[in-house]
Amino acid sequence: MDVKIVKDKVAGGQLAFDIIKEDITNGAKVLGLATGSTPITLYQAMIASDLDFSNMTSINLDEYVGMPFDNPQSYHQFMKDNLFNKKPFAHSYVPDGMAEDIEQAAEDYEKIIAANPIDVQILGIGRNGHIGFNEPGSDLEGRTHKVQLTESTIEANKRFFEREEDVPRYAISMGIGSIMQGKKIILLAYGEDKADAIKATVEGPVTSHVPASVLQNHDDAIIIIDEAAASKLSK
Repeated sequence: MDVKIVKDKVAGGQLAFDIIKEDITNGAKVLGLATGSTPITLYQAMIASDLDFSNMTSINLDEYVGMPFDNPQSYHQFMKDNLFNKKPFAHSYVPDGMAEDIEQAAEDYEKIIAANPIDVQILGIGRNGHIGFNEPGSDLEGRTHKVQLTESTIEANKRFFEREEDVPRYAISMGIGSIMQGKKIILLAYGEDKADAIKATVEGPVTSHVPASVLQNHDDAIIIIDEAAASKLSK
């Protein structure tokens, strides 16, 4: 696990982009992408660059269940607004949260991942240490599946919705085992509210109670954090 401390989220996004650019130069073809506010500066760096992604494939971590693709809060729409409309990929996959059979949609998504091995996987981290929508207690070997969101995640997400009751209660997410298949993983975290999760991820035991701690077992995991997120690290 390689921990890199940067000045702020803009510097973090640029560093992540520089790493991805080098991997693309070395032949990377598939990026695993994340949503939320954390990776936006990375996507801004991608958009500002002269890199062409039109021969590449992207595979997103997750999507809300029951959220229409064109809803402003859907992750399909988020990716269009923040990256794909400016930098299209040859193929862009986001889980189908509108599928009639979510369990079958999850199985189908695993087939997509198997057919397109992820070269670089981007992650954010929740205040409780979740990655994707894999909440504390998730199976560390788990694959793409339907997830019931915890109250803390619903609380964190409600700022994006007019009413708390509008926040989805379920999502379809890559499992931790699916995420760990990425050849390289870059986790981004900014702000003091992520400091406890980062300390547990980097310095604590590997445990399902802190899903991100499993990255200690990955051969090529990079943690990019600002000084606030790093503030509780002892090393």
